[in-house]
Formats: sequence, structure tokens, C-alpha cells
Amino acid sequence: MRSPLLLAAFCATLTISAQAPAPGLSADRLKRLDALLQKYVDDNQVAGAVALVLRDGNPVYERAFGWSDKEAGRKMRTDSIFRIASQTKAFTSTAVLALVEEGKIGINEPVSHFIPTFAHTTVAVSSGGGSTVPAKRPITIADLLTHTAGISYGTDPLVASLYEAKGLGPAAGNGWYTADKTEPICETMERLGTLPFVAQPGEAYVYGYNTDILGCVVEKASGMPLDEFVRTHITEPLGLKDTRFFLPPDQRDRLAAVYAGTRDGKYVRAPEGSKGQGHYVEGPRKSFAGGAGLLSTAHDYARFLEMIRKGGAIGPVRILAPRTVELMTTNQSGTLHSTTGLGFGFGFETVDRYGAKGMFSVGSFGWGGAYGTNYEVDRQGHLVVVLMIQLMPNFADIQEKYYNLVLQSLLN
Repeated sequence: MRSPLLLAAFCATLTISAQAPAPGLSADRLKRLDALLQKYVDDNQVAGAVALVLRDGNPVYERAFGWSDKEAGRKMRTDSIFRIASQTKAFTSTAVLALVEEGKIGINEPVSHFIPTFAHTTVAVSSGGGSTVPAKRPITIADLLTHTAGISYGTDPLVASLYEAKGLGPAAGNGWYTADKTEPICETMERLGTLPFVAQPGEAYVYGYNTDILGCVVEKASGMPLDEFVRTHITEPLGLKDTRFFLPPDQRDRLAAVYAGTRDGKYVRAPEGSKGQGHYVEGPRKSFAGGAGLLSTAHDYARFLEMIRKGGAIGPVRILAPRTVELMTTNQSGTLHSTTGLGFGFGFETVDRYGAKGMFSVGSFGWGGAYGTNYEVDRQGHLVVVLMIQLMPNFADIQEKYYNLVLQSLLN
């Protein structure tokens, strides 16, 4: 355990420096972002946004636009806190691979070694889950990391009624939401193991509870709750002070409000509850969802990504080995995720063909969250690109245009 003084020294080395020009990047071209992002606010397509771009670890663009809470009159700030939903997956995948490095988890190890209800899983073959067949093989840690275990969020008609009866799928917000649950995540995932899945292991890319299961695996393998593992092994060493599963009540005014996009491209304030503002301040604080539970800031998330971009370390703080990071950021799922040049590694979507994701270079990686947060890391361009909004559902096309304006500013 690091001493407070040593930790403070580490954190001091990780502070993002003042915004400054970068070689090979046009500051004038980058300023085009100002007009773009302000227009989305002025046109009432998003209430507010925080944009942050790092090049070689230094901020070359960091701005806040619009409102954190329009009704309360709170303007967006660069240190506003956001619900990051599926961007949590990168943290949990990092936790799993840190335990792989310690020899406590095997990448090809069956999940049932940690969660016994996964020893004999089934696959639904008719609507409603009334007819099932046994899984052809055990689900492994690698299957979960790549979303190829055949496990959905339980909202699809094939299994929805069975999942709802067990407090999952339609009964859990949008399927992935567990912040209102009064039980630890492992209890929920143990129950999940008794339900049928929707595809055979290794045969399809199915986005779902995979990383929530991995959060339970982290707890079982490490002997500590997921929030404690993430704090002691990732966020504290990196100096990420605003990344956590639940917000202290005295910080509530820093949490950006959620808005719901409408089909006409505008938005309304989202309701309270699991499909809107959530239970991140006053919830039961018992379910640490490894797939969708964290809160964070643009600054914190960019610093985490910079660690990954640099091969698992920033300065004296090493979280993962370089070869482990290569596994995370290299396509491990073949063409199951996509046949258009995008792959999926151990926690990130990967760009395997130039043009598969706009102007991002081959080797880039990223993902996003249900509340509209989004990120991409372009290793050839030495870039970490983060955009934070709170819009669910999200019908705005802000992400693609934002990325294009960042990348058109690169001159080498």
C-alpha cells in the first residue's frame, strides 16, 4: 500500500498541464470545435458538453459548453461529473487483466471456477426461452472480455420474460442498470447464470452483461468488493479523484443532469429513476456494476486512457504490462464484432482498417456509454479524445462531427 505522501507525489506528476499548442497540430483548425459544439447547445440538441483532447498527454483542447443542469441554472464546467455507463467496461477489463498478471485469473479459464451457476449454461432457441439447448462448451473469461459469450442484456424477446421474472432485463432499467439494487453484484450475476443465453459461446458478438459478470469475477478472485479493487489498483494510483460508483451527497451539484433526446433532434429533461437520473447519489450503494456503474470526469477518463495509450503506465505508476495492453487493444474476436474493419479486443473496440471509423488510424481503440459519453484513442496520432454529454436516448450526431474536427486539425 502506498503511503499518502508517496501517493501525493505520484498524483502531482499526473496533473494535466495548461492547454498548450502541440507540434504537428493546427490550433486554428482545432478552434473549429468551438463553433460546432456551441451550435449543438444553441440548437437545443444537447444541454451541455465537455470536450477534452490530449496529444502526448498534454491538453490541446479542453472546453465546457452549455448547461450541467439547465433547469437549476448550473453551467457546465470542465470538472462536471458524468454517468459513464459502458465506459465502465474499460476499467473492469483493466481490473481483470491486472489479476491475470497476478496469476489469479486465466484468460481462457471457465467462468464457473468463480461463479458456479455458470457450470452448465443453456441457450434459448425459441421465443420466451421455453425451449433451450445446452451450451456447447464452457464460457471463458476471454468470451466475456470480447462479448462473444452469447449473453445479452435480456431485453430481447427471446428471453425477456424470463429475465424480467428474475429482476433482470426489462426489470433492470434498460437491462444494464443495477444502481438501484439492494444486493451485491455477485448475487445478481449468480442468478443470471441460471437463465438461458441467446447464442452459443464463441459463435457471435452479443453485447450484454458480460462485463458485469467480470466485475463479480474480480470480487471472487481478489477477495474484495469491485469498488475497492478499482480504487486501490487503478483510480488512486493514477490520481483519479472523481471516478467512483456512487457520488457523495455533498458533490451532487457537480453531477450533470440527464436529458432525453427526442426524434426531432431536441431534448427534454429525463425523469427520475433507473431510465433517467438514476440512483447515483441516494441509491442503496450496494451494487457495483462492472459493466455500467461508474461516474467520472473528462479529466479522469482521459488520464486513464493515456495510461492505456502509453502501454499501461504513466510516469512511475504502472497499472498493466505493455503486452497486456496489446491484448486489450488488438482485435481478439475476428469478424464476429464487425465485417467492416472494426474488431473487439479485451475491453475496447479496435480500428483494423483505415476508414472503418472515420479518419481514425489503424490501431485506434475506443467505446462509449449509454448516456452519450464517448472516447477514442488514436495511437498513431498520439491522441486521446473524450466527449462527455448526458443524453439518453441520444439522436444527435455530435460524436462523429466532433471526431472529424479533432482529426482534421492534425498535420502529421
